[in-house]
Amino acid sequence: MKHKSRLKRAPRPPGMPPGTLILDPSWPKPVIQVIAYSPDQFMETVINDVRDLDALIGRHRVLWINVDGMGDESVLRYIGKLFNLHPLALEDVTSFRQRSKVDDYTTTLYTAMKMLSIENNHLIAEQISFFLGPNFVLTFQEIEGDCLNPVRDRIRNKGGMVCNMNADYLLYCLIDAIIDAYFPVLEHYALKLDSMEEQILDHPDASVTSPLFSIKRDLTSLRRTLWPVREMTNALVHSESTLISPTTHVYLRDCQDHAVQLLELAESYRETGSSLMDLYLSSISTRMNEIMKVLTIISTIFIPLTFIAGIYGMNFKHMPELQTDHGYFVIVGIMLFLGLGMFGWFIHKGWLSSGANRRSGQENNPT
Repeated sequence: MKHKSRLKRAPRPPGMPPGTLILDPSWPKPVIQVIAYSPDQFMETVINDVRDLDALIGRHRVLWINVDGMGDESVLRYIGKLFNLHPLALEDVTSFRQRSKVDDYTTTLYTAMKMLSIENNHLIAEQISFFLGPNFVLTFQEIEGDCLNPVRDRIRNKGGMVCNMNADYLLYCLIDAIIDAYFPVLEHYALKLDSMEEQILDHPDASVTSPLFSIKRDLTSLRRTLWPVREMTNALVHSESTLISPTTHVYLRDCQDHAVQLLELAESYRETGSSLMDLYLSSISTRMNEIMKVLTIISTIFIPLTFIAGIYGMNFKHMPELQTDHGYFVIVGIMLFLGLGMFGWFIHKGWLSSGANRRSGQENNPT
């Protein structure tokens, strides 16, 4: 499992003035999607010319403008000027390593988050930026594709409360959808950990160490992502901005609860990963001890046999037993008796049974 971003980050030269937009030529050009609605109106369109946005301002109760792609500075500057976005906030939009946060610029509220997903066994993190205004929400994404389609469908089908509420409630819905999308990501790692636990218990080998370390690394990255989300939702809940109504504050508290729950789950899974590594090392140590025990028992069985063979292998001329007709068979019989007797005694003591056999015996006889 590897942690990846959607786009490579454009290097920022030191000493640049605040508000400078640093773009990479490889970034995709902006695609502007507009959804405008009120209780009795709905409009959805894709804007080809950013100047067409002028005609939409003030005509609808809520205006949601989603921009996919950051590859055109003129488009970003035009939107920033049209909606009076602060230059520092616009700079943060193009800086993909922002932690989740909230900045209050009085006329607008800027929020940044990470959208997480699992694609081709990679943990994908994409930054999404929000601007909340009196009757609009702007969203900026690195590329097309997100987890916000459930919100779009609710608006299209006039489902839930969203069409009867203001722009701040739309912001809540978008944040809630992103936070809800974190749960399947964590569930993915939970299933991975369960599978690895079974493998470690049944057949521990070195092949589990690399994926286990990878999972622990991803969970650590997840925890670093989720911790600012908790702070961000807490800031929104306690925000004194007039852009957020008391009704929406109640719903934002639900987002905060989910963020806390996600952080606790990530921490729990991370500890589970550490416990599995300890379990693996313990299993390997136990297995090595079992092998050493068997080798020690074999050596112990051969000690008296080697002693007897050593005595009668001495090169003395007068050894009475060597002159008997059945001396060889007697000595071999004694050696077989000692070897088999010691072997049987070890089995009786349970020293030759494997850990798995002992566990099954304990399960069959739970006394």
